Amino acid sequence: MRTAGVLDAVRGLGLHDHVCWPYDDPADFRRRAVEFLADGLALGQRAWYVADSDDEVMRGHLDELPGAAEALERGALQLHPIGETYRSGQVVTPADQVAAYAAATDQALADGYTGLRVAAEATPMVRTEASLEAFCRYEHQVDRYMAGRPFAAMCAYDRHELSEEAIGNLACMHPASGPDAAPFRLYATSASEVALAGELDLDSRERFPAALRRAGLRPIGGELVLDASELDFIDHRALFALAREGLRTGSEVVLRTALSSAARLVELLGVPGVRVEAA
Repeated sequence: MRTAGVLDAVRGLGLHDHVCWPYDDPADFRRRAVEFLADGLALGQRAWYVADSDDEVMRGHLDELPGAAEALERGALQLHPIGETYRSGQVVTPADQVAAYAAATDQALADGYTGLRVAAEATPMVRTEASLEAFCRYEHQVDRYMAGRPFAAMCAYDRHELSEEAIGNLACMHPASGPDAAPFRLYATSASEVALAGELDLDSRERFPAALRRAGLRPIGGELVLDASELDFIDHRALFALAREGLRTGSEVVLRTALSSAARLVELLGVPGVRVEAA
């Protein structure tokens, strides 16, 4: 089971977890990164720290990580400048980046670790409109990979450099995020299944259709099934966005939720191609 929801800490996350952590204070990010990586090492994962700095500076960032020097020496902890990991300043190619992390995960397993864990300060990768768009698509693709393989990641973004809109667009593609990041989350529960959680209201009228487009959802057997058991609210705009996604994919959308209001809205408004099932 993957961790999902709004978090106030990054401790206790498992082998498949994926959290977006927007921050105001760089010291807070570094503290969270230390906690996240320490848990990974305790779980037997290989831990990567990725940042826009050189090795010496990154070593300093991890001063508070217990056993850091020994872990670095034996290769359990590795430092990766962001330019070596994501080709900083360029627009990411989602499939290629997922493949790179898949190879690193496989190598970690071959080396005797339980998987790979990455704490990445990814702000440099999303500073332009084109790079943000590509990285949002990548976030969902890599989330699908994580759901089935022992790869965990904490993706950190600087609120002083990015707009709240940009941060929300990134955060909603993660199963878990820090406080005040995004009102809803669209994420993978397996390599082929997705979940929808949080609130879909007026504030999500543009972000939700964009998230659906970026996710590139794929129907199975003519149905596009979304586990919405953790959905707290959905309005008519979001239901019609799902209908358009069904039309785009040539499928019937199946929304599995405990919200009785969703079924009433679909019936009342005649939302085409959307079926609501009780979760």
